[in-house]
Amino acid sequence: MTATQQAPEYPMARAAGCPFDPPPKLRELQDEAPLVKVDVFGQSVWLVTRYDEQRRLMSDPRLSSDVTKPGYPNQQPVQLPKDDDGPGIGFILMDDPEHARLRRMVTAPFMIKRVEAMRPQVQKIVDDLIDDLLAGPKPVDLVQAFALPIPSLVICQLLGVPYEDHDFFQVNSSILLRTTETIEARNKARGNIGGYLHELMGDKLENPKDDLLSGLAERVRAGELSRKDAAGIGVLLLIAGHETTANMIALGTLALLEHPDQLAKLRDTDDPKLIASAVEELLRYLNITHNGRRRAILEDIEFDGQILKAGEGVIFPNDIANRDPEMFPEPDTLDLTRDARRHVAFGFGVHQCLGQPLARLELQVVYGTLYRRIPTLRRAIELDEVPFKHDGAVYGVYSLPVTW
Repeated sequence: MTATQQAPEYPMARAAGCPFDPPPKLRELQDEAPLVKVDVFGQSVWLVTRYDEQRRLMSDPRLSSDVTKPGYPNQQPVQLPKDDDGPGIGFILMDDPEHARLRRMVTAPFMIKRVEAMRPQVQKIVDDLIDDLLAGPKPVDLVQAFALPIPSLVICQLLGVPYEDHDFFQVNSSILLRTTETIEARNKARGNIGGYLHELMGDKLENPKDDLLSGLAERVRAGELSRKDAAGIGVLLLIAGHETTANMIALGTLALLEHPDQLAKLRDTDDPKLIASAVEELLRYLNITHNGRRRAILEDIEFDGQILKAGEGVIFPNDIANRDPEMFPEPDTLDLTRDARRHVAFGFGVHQCLGQPLARLELQVVYGTLYRRIPTLRRAIELDEVPFKHDGAVYGVYSLPVTW
């Protein structure tokens, strides 16, 4: 791109009829250079287009996740909670050492061995929901009847959130993550969920149980954490714990239905290694974290012949990094036998997704069960009729009518 060329606007539109692929313009920019400038609502921002450069920069402590830092590339104006407002959204928009301090408080329940012990529980949830599908009417919306309930039930049990409140937090989290909503609507949704978790934290302080929120309540009583910060961590875990996985279940199922040769591999196997490989490949091939991970530059960085200046912003679109041919040969091919474990679907560095072991477990159980139990599962509408979430911070489908 020459100095006289105008930087392309970001985010970019996907090609019609290609809902699983990154926007074509991202491919052009990846071919052009590993770092390019794009325009984000009038702000000139660095876009990192390639896999290796993304991993190197995402682990650089000179980049900040704090949205209040100069240059942070917000998708739209952000109104952060004031001191007298309710809880925010946990430690995700913080930097070390405070980010690390708060994150350590909730690391243990998401460790691989602890999560693996939940496999029978998750399997029962999946089997029960499939039983309900088979006993109910057809067609059925896979999102509402299956994809949303699974991670919602799991995260509610883990946190100690009453599942009967799922309509409330699902509706509000959907508003909060939809970029086309007004800032007022999104702030109201954040306040609704924050107020709910703040009240629930009060209940955990009075009546602790064996759940993650009660563990945070212990830290509040010990003076290690404020009730507001504990509720904010709850907001983060509740939203992230159901939204991303629910979208991955539905979008992954749709992608498999469009690739029947790959679907057959899952339908005809009970090999846990192949199922785990399929999960990693679908995480690579698809893109749930929509519109990139974002950072602000705290001090000048010399990187591959470029000077990234303090006060500038950086965006890491993981969809195009996961389609980098230097890392993943034939990247646009969905191949469930590929070794895709080094994908960046969960990010990289200190802010890498805390809940990835739980997400992997849920997806392994779903992908390893649904298509074997309902081998004739198919779309009940045409692909071009499926409502995709082009307007959200999390990509997926709003509904997916299926039959068998």
